[in-house]
Amino acid sequence: MKLQWREWGSPDGIPVLLLHGHPGDANCMAVFAEALQHRCRLVAPDLRGYGASRTEQPFTMSDHLQDVTELLDRLQLGPCLVLGWSLGGILAMELALRDAAPGATKRVRGLILVATAAHPVGDHPPTDLWDQVNTGIAALLNLVFPGWPWVIDTFGRRSLFRYLIQQHTPEAYRYLASSAVPAYWNTSSHARQALSQALRQGYNRLGELTQIEVPALVMAAAHDRHITPAASHKTAQALPQADWILYPDVAHLFPWEIPTQVQQDILAWIEHFRDPV
Repeated sequence: MKLQWREWGSPDGIPVLLLHGHPGDANCMAVFAEALQHRCRLVAPDLRGYGASRTEQPFTMSDHLQDVTELLDRLQLGPCLVLGWSLGGILAMELALRDAAPGATKRVRGLILVATAAHPVGDHPPTDLWDQVNTGIAALLNLVFPGWPWVIDTFGRRSLFRYLIQQHTPEAYRYLASSAVPAYWNTSSHARQALSQALRQGYNRLGELTQIEVPALVMAAAHDRHITPAASHKTAQALPQADWILYPDVAHLFPWEIPTQVQQDILAWIEHFRDPV
């Protein structure tokens, strides 16, 4: 299917593909565009079943790869850097693995992997009804009053948000209001089913990562309960050319907790990277 997408920056800038996580959409990647748009050409698709890329048909994770490959070819965006967050990072690694096949068209020149792993492992604790209730109330009130400290302290810290963010700052909650909650509502049941199917099959590509020859930046959060920092570190160790950053006192949505630090680190890596196309 033809994906819907957002674009930032200059057509002459460094080409960067931004791949969101689950649940997510292109708008969730704006936090990276805020810093990179001044020197990059950024394209962020809504993956199949997410955001405006709606579908009524079931699909598998491999369909995401086909969709993204067709978008890259249509926009002539390649070879490019691929920045993937969570599920998006898994797709980024899969694109790079496709490049390793004999005779393959090279589409990836570098990877920026955010809160992701080639063998994703989580340690999320069980949840109960009150978690769900507090999450619903926190999400709705935060939409009306983004970043209001009373909402954060009364409901946010008691909601499932506490497993997604560690620093309950007004800035993080404003990102939740503007990006996370709308993306959640626009995530289709088919997208959830495709991800669940892949996880049930025991996704693990650690053994194949030695085939990826491009540089990579792997960024993880010390308190990530969805994809543990240990799983992300194993990914960094398995990649032949990887830089590793572990951020303390943050969780899975750390680009929204410490956006300035994350943006600066990505910009510094791209400047150091400066590999010719």
